Amino acid sequence: MRKFNLLVLNEWLKIVKKRSCIISYLMVLVLALAVGYITHTFAADMFASAADFTAVMLLPTGIGQVLAILVIIGTAGIVPKEYSQGTIKFLLIRARSRTAILASKYVTVLLYTLSMVLAALVAVYLSGSMFFGVNGGTAGTSEILTSLLYCTVYCTVYATIGFMLGILTKSTGITIGATIFATTIDKMIISREFYKYVLFPNLNLAAYRDGGAPMQGMTLSFSVMVLCVYMAVFLFAGFAVFRRRDVA
Repeated sequence: MRKFNLLVLNEWLKIVKKRSCIISYLMVLVLALAVGYITHTFAADMFASAADFTAVMLLPTGIGQVLAILVIIGTAGIVPKEYSQGTIKFLLIRARSRTAILASKYVTVLLYTLSMVLAALVAVYLSGSMFFGVNGGTAGTSEILTSLLYCTVYCTVYATIGFMLGILTKSTGITIGATIFATTIDKMIISREFYKYVLFPNLNLAAYRDGGAPMQGMTLSFSVMVLCVYMAVFLFAGFAVFRRRDVA
């Protein structure tokens, strides 16, 4: 376990040492402040408190989609850059299995995703406090945590898609482009029975608030199960290809 933790630490340091990493966190802060200012200026009565603002803005339909894009950009190169920079051979000659090496990279992707979501939580609540105050409103801690959970699931699924594509294509550009394109069409609904089994309509779990559903016949437990299946398939495909690929 200690050796695995060192692998994760090494991968984490690779990410945080990049200038783009700091820029991503700053962009989250700037975005939250900008949305808060614009909302307060043109629709001041939309939110009664920072809690109300935070509970809505953290949803995938709020800044969650932008947050997913930032996560994709920040983690898309974690595998492809090892190939483009020629460091993959040195990485694999260490006394570590390919599974352990790739698992450490995926854990790092998850940690980065979580850190971005938590940064968004702090930034959005700070923005809400500045423009709407901390008292009043109907939302509380439970609503904020629920929105945080929805946002985390949404970003984690996209981070996993990007992780898999990076392994399959070995291209950072293709990974970023394809995954960001997916975020632009994931709100589309096709009125066909088969579509409820597709990944996209199951991504936004917030659609089930107040008894709603993305499509007729779908439930929260159904969407969670579908997401788990897709995640398992993505990870299986990525690990299977990485373990068998010749890097000589």
